[in-house]
Amino acid sequence: MVQATVALRVDVDTRRGLEVGVPRLLDLFHRTGLTASFFVTMGPDRSGAAIRRAWRPSFLLKMLRTNPFRLYGLRTMLSGTLLRATLVGAGRPELLREIAAEGHEVAPHGYDHVGWQDNVERLGAARITDDLAAAARAFGVALGRAPEASAAPGWRTTAEALVLQEERGYRYASDVRGSRPFRPLVEDQALKTLQIPTTMPTMDELLGRTRHPVRILEASLRPGLNVFTLHAEVEGGPLLEPFRSFLEGIRRAGVRVVRLGEAAESALADACLPAAPVARGRVAGRSGWIAVQGAPARMV
Repeated sequence: MVQATVALRVDVDTRRGLEVGVPRLLDLFHRTGLTASFFVTMGPDRSGAAIRRAWRPSFLLKMLRTNPFRLYGLRTMLSGTLLRATLVGAGRPELLREIAAEGHEVAPHGYDHVGWQDNVERLGAARITDDLAAAARAFGVALGRAPEASAAPGWRTTAEALVLQEERGYRYASDVRGSRPFRPLVEDQALKTLQIPTTMPTMDELLGRTRHPVRILEASLRPGLNVFTLHAEVEGGPLLEPFRSFLEGIRRAGVRVVRLGEAAESALADACLPAAPVARGRVAGRSGWIAVQGAPARMV
């Protein structure tokens, strides 16, 4: 039987997540001897602007389920509206260098997280290009090198965004939800940028829907590669202990824990990778649409 592997992806969406959640996660990873892939929003924390999603019933239900004030704090909930939007990665470059110095992978998670997540399907090519370029530029200033990977905010991307991202020459991206690494198909052409999709539910999606999120996560593991996305604001905040419990459980079970870059290397060594379209779909516990891996069309 093929052994299960878990690739850990840490999304850092807010300034609070970077300043409070990341140090707590770094301490946990240091004590457990694990490394992960951190995807950091590089530009302004405009989390307060997400209130515009309030007209969606699914968003209101999520707010009631997850208690955002507990997860994110009042400062973050007002950031970019009543309070000035502070820069996330670009505002604390020394923390990005600390993450890298601890042996973790670091890459951009967009520039304007809220702007991309709420509008990417309406953005023109110039705006998409500007966001990708701004994120890469800020990353380069912080770490002195170009990024090798990227992850779209909120698992939202479009065919146009995937094609424009291709021009940046990333080794891989993690923009979608799906089942296994693949090359995206756009107009029947397979792009070179490998996609490493998130395959497991996230803890914030399970909050308020089950009393035993760790059991659900463990039950979702399957042989081969599993990709678990955590958030610095959530698992680095109020859900640190459940996350610690999850890590301890899978390690006792003999599950190998890797960074996404290692998963990408293994996938790229495969002579035959599936090529699949990227479509819109929904995931239980998440508000609105997300980009999902479609049915494989062919092997490349």
